[in-house]
Parts: sequence; structure tokens; C-alpha cells
Amino acid sequence: MHLDVRAGTGLVGDERLATLQAERERLEALGAECVRVMRSDGFNESCIVMQDVEGNEFCLD
Repeated sequence: MHLDVRAGTGLVGDERLATLQAERERLEALGAECVRVMRSDGFNESCIVMQDVEGNEFCLD
């Protein structure tokens, strides 16, 4: 199972990335880890791949 946590719905560009980064920081304070930041490439919007405390990956989207 793969989970997407919708934090930037309806946002694009820098505003979206800033919202995702804020959620990333909040989740890191709870023990999650950032795996990689995938920046907008003109076709896909930004998302952040995270890992929970048990090692399960999920995306901030």
C-alpha cells in the first residue's frame, strides 16, 4: 500500500513547495524522515517522499 498525504492540493509552483516543506518540517518533528524532494519539472508538480518511523514510505503531495 502506498499513501499520499495531500498537503498542497490546488497549489502550484513555489507556493506548493513551500506548503509541502512546512508539512515536511512538522512531520520530521514527529519522527518522520525526508527521503527526497521531487521539484516541479514543468509536467509534474513538486512532491516530497517521506518515511515514517517504521520505514514505510509515503508522499507529501
